[in-house]
Parts: sequence; structure tokens; C-alpha cells
Amino acid sequence: MSPPVSIPLERYYRFHSPIYDATRWTFLFGRTALIRKISDHIRPRRILEIGCGTGKNLVLLTRYFPDADITGLDLSVDMLRRASGKFDERAVKPHLIHGNYSQALHSGPSYDLIVFSYTLSMINPGFGQALDNARCDLSPGGMIAVVDFDDSPANRFKSWMKVNHVRMDGHLLPVLNRLFEPLHQSVKKAYGGLWRYFMFIGLRQMESTAASSVLSAGLYDSFSDERDEYFHGDHHQEYGKQDQ
Repeated sequence: MSPPVSIPLERYYRFHSPIYDATRWTFLFGRTALIRKISDHIRPRRILEIGCGTGKNLVLLTRYFPDADITGLDLSVDMLRRASGKFDERAVKPHLIHGNYSQALHSGPSYDLIVFSYTLSMINPGFGQALDNARCDLSPGGMIAVVDFDDSPANRFKSWMKVNHVRMDGHLLPVLNRLFEPLHQSVKKAYGGLWRYFMFIGLRQMESTAASSVLSAGLYDSFSDERDEYFHGDHHQEYGKQDQ
């Protein structure tokens, strides 16, 4: 294994965007299954995906929910460019936003469904802030749907994934269960148990204390100078308008 190097995420995805779709199917498991499972619970009218990448999930979401207004947010222009290309010949197109998720996108609840697909494990530190933002953006009774890495018994593999900005410490499910009322959750093994990944679908809790429970329980990662660029500054721009 190569020694760890620090690569800002935007530069990381500039390199990986051309090969992302050709390679990620080999280890980002459960993405299609998550969207199928979502359709068992809700028919959302407004959907937000955080870290939409090259748009694989956006395509599936438009198929399963053709009448929904769908928005995808990503910090990488290169990934958004590829996502946009998937909809060149399609009548229904999602709104694509270039930016981070350092704060809620709207001043009040606006979405029936928010999707995180292999995103939260890459927001280190600060995943708790992303979940708090999602609570603010979700309408009462809205749902969050997450598929992501859980953990691994292999320390060398976990160290290698950390080089690629991924944290695998089993830290996400406890926080999700604290902040949202679980409707479905499952943990599955990949490659004979080299790592585990999970799916989680939950309802936005109505209790006023739930929003602060990550902080009060000490589960929220304190901020640092290096926030993987999802929390570097504050900018949201509709994709295409600044890059034409």
C-alpha cells in the first residue's frame, strides 16, 4: 500500500470522475436496493440528494419517482458535469447545485426525502452537522435514506480507505438511530466480511430535543481546519450557470 497522502476532495474527484462509474459498482453496494426500498415507504414530491456525484442515483430516482422535483448537490464540478450529461436526452432533468452542505439549503422544511449515498462516511469531521442540516431541510414526516460503509475488522483496509477520505468506524448508525425514527435498517457483509455496509431509512423525529441530540450525546465531531471541503466556506451555485 502507498503511504497516506492528503488530497483535497475536489481535486480527488477531478481525477476520479472519468473512471467513477466504471469502477464504483465494484464496491459501492446497495445503492439501487436503497432506492427500491424507499419506494416501499414514500412517494416523495421533493427530493434532495447530498453528494450526488455522477448522477447514478438521480437517474434511478427519476425512474422511480417521475413526478418528483429532484435536486442534486455536489462539491465537484467535474462530477456534476457527468451527472448533467446523463440527462441530455431526458425530458425530466434534476436541479444540480455546485456547493457544500455547510448549512440547510432553505430557511424552512422543503424536502420529503433526503438521500445520502456513500457521502456521510466522507464528511470527517462534520457528518453530524450534515445530519442536523438534513433535519432542517426535511418536512415534518419526511424521510432520510442512507447507504454507506459501516466498519471493517481489517485495520490495514480501514487505513487505506482513510487515505481515500473514508471513515469506517461504525459511527454512523448510532447517530442516525438517535436523530431519526428507524423504518428500515440492515447491515451486510462485502467480500466475505472485509467490510460491512448498511442501509438506513428513517422518519424525521418531531421532538425538539432531537436536533441537538448529536451534540448533547458527544457524538458530533468537533470542527477542525480540515473539513473535507463539504464544510469549507459557504457556497451554493446552480450548476451550469457559473461554468458555461
